[in-house]
Parts: sequence; C-alpha cells; structure tokens
Amino acid sequence: MEDIIAGCKKKKAWAQAELFEMFSDKMFGTCLYYTDNKEDAEDLLHDGFLKIFDNIGNYSQDKFEAWMRKIFINIALMRFRRMKLAKEIDEINSFTLSSIPFVENTEMQANDLIALIMKLPTQYRMVFNLYAIEGYKHREIADMLGINEGTSKSNLSRARQILQSQLLVQEIDFK
Repeated sequence: MEDIIAGCKKKKAWAQAELFEMFSDKMFGTCLYYTDNKEDAEDLLHDGFLKIFDNIGNYSQDKFEAWMRKIFINIALMRFRRMKLAKEIDEINSFTLSSIPFVENTEMQANDLIALIMKLPTQYRMVFNLYAIEGYKHREIADMLGINEGTSKSNLSRARQILQSQLLVQEIDFK
C-alpha cells in the first residue's frame, strides 16, 4: 500500500489506477449514501478520486481509508450546499407517507434498508447519514450543512419517523 501511495504522490498513472481499483467499490458505496441516484454517485466518485490524487501529498500516516472517506463526504456535502434551492423545501413539504410503497416480503436485508434511506428527501437523508452512519453530532452537522442545530435534530427525527413508517408498512419494527 505504501508503494501505491508513494506512486500516487509522484502522479504515476499505474499507482492511481491501482488505488482506484482497490477503493472504488467502497467509496462508491459512500457516494450512494449521499446521492439520489447512481449517476450522481458516479460523478461524486470521479470528483473524489480527482481530489484525492490532487491532495495525496497532504496525506500523513493516519488511516488512509478514513482519510479518503472524509474527502468523499466533504465533496458530497459541498455539492449538497451548492444544489440546495427552494426545490428542496418543496420536496420536504410535499413528501407524504402515502408515497411509501408497500412491500410484501417482510424479510429485510441491508440493501432494502439502504434503498429506503435513499428514498428520503435529500436533507433528511444527509442528516440521517451524517448522524446515524458517520457518527457526527448535531452541532457538526449543522455547521456542515449550513442549518441550525435544531433543524438538524428535527430532520433526523422526521427521517426516523418516515423510516419507521416504511418499515411498519413492511411489518418490521424499527427500534
């Protein structure tokens, strides 16, 4: 791994290709948490690796994968802030529980839960992912998203309510 990082620092194409091959699947999964669709996740993946290759000289000897993941999350958050428009408020206000699809299969797998999370309105999904998956505190989330701490708490609560309702429709208790 050290030789790949050293090669990336020297802008060697073979090292960049190797790094991409090693981590693209994991980082794509991270990108999917913060986007509405595969195409946007692919864009984030591309932008993230470009940023990694440009900034790998700043990498120090801490956990490399965690350093990379943080870059991908920051890129997703920057994109979210750029795209945050009145449309987002309309999306949240127009979301109703009646739009939750009924699923007959009551056995839930991780992919099913991820699919439910991806259907949340964007701001709810961002707050939910940052809090429940990444472990950030509401104050940090508020700073990252440019919202109030109370809004972060409210968005998390609403996201949980929606997920609980979706799971109840599937006859699974989410607690």
